[in-house]
Amino acid sequence: MDFHPTEEQAAAAGLAARIFADLATHERLAAAGTGSDAELWKALTAAGLIAAVEEIGLLGLVLLLEEQGRTTAQVPYAATCAYGILPVAAHGSFEQRARLLPALGSGEAVATGAFPARGRITASSEGRLTGTAPAVPWLRDATHVLVPDADRALWLVRTDAPGVETAAVETTAPWAAGRLTLSGVEAERIGSDGAYEDTLAAARTAFAGLQAGVCAGSLARAVEHTSTREQFGRPLSTNQGVMLRAADAYMDTEAIRVTAYEAAWRIDQGLPAREHALTTAWWASEAGKRVVHAGQHLHGGMGADLDHPVHRHFLWGRQLDAYLGCGSELLAELGASIASTAEGEHA
Repeated sequence: MDFHPTEEQAAAAGLAARIFADLATHERLAAAGTGSDAELWKALTAAGLIAAVEEIGLLGLVLLLEEQGRTTAQVPYAATCAYGILPVAAHGSFEQRARLLPALGSGEAVATGAFPARGRITASSEGRLTGTAPAVPWLRDATHVLVPDADRALWLVRTDAPGVETAAVETTAPWAAGRLTLSGVEAERIGSDGAYEDTLAAARTAFAGLQAGVCAGSLARAVEHTSTREQFGRPLSTNQGVMLRAADAYMDTEAIRVTAYEAAWRIDQGLPAREHALTTAWWASEAGKRVVHAGQHLHGGMGADLDHPVHRHFLWGRQLDAYLGCGSELLAELGASIASTAEGEHA
């Protein structure tokens, strides 16, 4: 395997880092509240960083989402790519790709997904959906929602279609989330057998990349704080307990990053990656919690300030922990997958 980014991937990541650093400032994030930053979204689309995902693949997207996570930039980047560009490019028909990808790439359309499937939404024989998804990230910004039904078939729903109702929901992190209610809504099928599993694996990997960035940003803030904050005449960073806590957080962050890279690389290469996606999702869940908690603790009393920038990393880290399955749920799924594979080999 080769985790070295291509020239195109590296250039896109560098450009994304500059845009996020310039526009995703603490002041702008505070002003955005639970909504998205329209100016930042326009800057990303104008730079071609949404459409580029179709070319740079999932590993390239992971690199870009790391940069978003470092700043907790308030835009539906991961959702639009994981539930829009990637599944349409991989599983959409020629007509669907020609119609949807340009709109998604230009930012005219914004996608999200009601994932993972919980059996709450059913599809009729005519392709009409009924049911409820209680919390869908970025739903208030979305023009399209990728919805898996109880049989794990994928359907694309327009949020302005008759029979669609949305209501704002406040989640741990300010992701403009909403409750999606469908009442006999007409939808279009995306892909066939296996599309749901492929999309879920890619989404878990993408959000793990986002978590790696969230953790890296939290740790960077903690390092800066402990290096400049003095106690008893010396920086906090010289205390052994502080150094050990920061070192553990660094190792956890690197574990999230490298497992996300491996899963993304395998998916891009067309190799089996379900268990690898579950592994990186588990690291993102379990290690991610540890890192963002450490980031707050290393800030001391300032970490308890809800207006402090590090608190956003804490909120995002906890939300990402739960979004696509908490650690115990993912571990159970991973164990079942490994056992099933072993049974197949001995059959």
